[in-house]
Amino acid sequence: MANESRHVAPPDPRRRRRTTRVVLGVTVTAALGASGVYIATADAGEVDVPGALQAEAFTAQQGAQTETTSDTGGGKNVGWLAGGDWLKYQGVTIGGSTLSARIASDNADGGAIEARLGSPTGTLLATFPVTKTGGWQKWTTVTATAAKVPAGKQDLVLVMTSKSRSDFVNINYLLLGPGSATSATPPVVTPSSAAASTKPASPSAAPSTTPGGWVDVNQAAWDKALAQYNAVASLPVPAGTTMVPEFHTDCSVSGEAPDDPIVFPNLPGASHLHTFFGPKVTASSTTTDLLAESTTCNAPGDNSAYWAPTLLLNGTPVKMKNFRAYYGAKIKDPKTVRPFPPGLLMVQGDAKRQVATPKGASGQFWCAGSAEIGRSADGNWPKCAPGGNLIYQLTFQDCWDGKHIDSPDHKSHMGPSVNGACTGDHPVAIPSLSLMLNYDSLGGDGLTLSSGMASSIHGDFMNAWDPAKLGALVKVCLNAGAKCGITPSFTGG
Repeated sequence: MANESRHVAPPDPRRRRRTTRVVLGVTVTAALGASGVYIATADAGEVDVPGALQAEAFTAQQGAQTETTSDTGGGKNVGWLAGGDWLKYQGVTIGGSTLSARIASDNADGGAIEARLGSPTGTLLATFPVTKTGGWQKWTTVTATAAKVPAGKQDLVLVMTSKSRSDFVNINYLLLGPGSATSATPPVVTPSSAAASTKPASPSAAPSTTPGGWVDVNQAAWDKALAQYNAVASLPVPAGTTMVPEFHTDCSVSGEAPDDPIVFPNLPGASHLHTFFGPKVTASSTTTDLLAESTTCNAPGDNSAYWAPTLLLNGTPVKMKNFRAYYGAKIKDPKTVRPFPPGLLMVQGDAKRQVATPKGASGQFWCAGSAEIGRSADGNWPKCAPGGNLIYQLTFQDCWDGKHIDSPDHKSHMGPSVNGACTGDHPVAIPSLSLMLNYDSLGGDGLTLSSGMASSIHGDFMNAWDPAKLGALVKVCLNAGAKCGITPSFTGG
């Protein structure tokens, strides 16, 4: 990768991009609803440049980290920025048409920083060119001219654009003409000493009303769901029943759109293309919305939404052959599994993981119904014999913290089992959800995901199960360690 030389002693290059976006050097206190979209405080010790908009003074971001800079004056810069990432600043005054940005880059692909008003897709104010400067701390100043200087305070969004799939630019500060200024204090800020943590320092640091971020479980709704689950009577398991804790739901495609109501809520078109299953989903969908929609899933009571990046063949979406969501129990004692809490949100996988997946590597797409007879020219996709199809199984974490239905990265409220049990920070066992993505494709050349390479496969889940229906399936099927179909009965299927 072009950016592996950023640190003197770089980590394993396969982990260059983070699976959990942690804001370093700032205090994460709440999220605007996206994976790595945070409200945060600015760092102390900023470079003393009159009228400068410090890059780390963002009020929200996608895909960034801050780090100590060696630029003149010291302080912090923002790095780890790749195409599609962005930084938002509220209450900015544009003081003139001549703008400048202090940047560094060690990626030969270069790119640009688009300054936009209001949102990542808002009116383009100006574009700063980015070329390789010779190092991630080799700083230079680039200029741009605003097409029109807006009056009054603005919300400014810096959007990163590059053909590279790797990080391509660091930003230290901007100068937005004479008399420019920013809002003094980002909103919803609660200082914490745990700057590099994805978890709140205390329960008081976990906002319950902010979309995204650490969202508290609705305790009354959760208690009611547990009461409904506890009221279900276990059923005797007939002889001959497959003793595997499992039930499922089959869904057809409900839509395709560049939206993601978990990662980019209320930002239509801000995501790569997703294929949705279940109810109709928009960028602003909530669990309440899903419950009011019809669904393409066949398990009674399942109005949940499931989605994954769209598979493309030479840029054209590939049709799905079928989709099934399996619910099981991977822990040693399936009797300890409890239903999902109402409104649970989960993300599994990493849309920014762009590494090769040759045969034998982990995280493989594979051939269902036939043998693999070769690989694509780039080695990342299997070629399936006639009669088969391309398939991927995506499995979510199945241990819950018991407190939050969402977290800043949409993953930290979930965790793995330890020695076959849910303990520690994630003590509540919930159903193990696996998405079986079956494509009408024999694999081979010309395939990509809308998020990039095969390694970027990921999935999202918004729980909108009817609690009584889900509770019955968990009690009758999973707790008994027995296979069911779409209802709490031992018919399989």
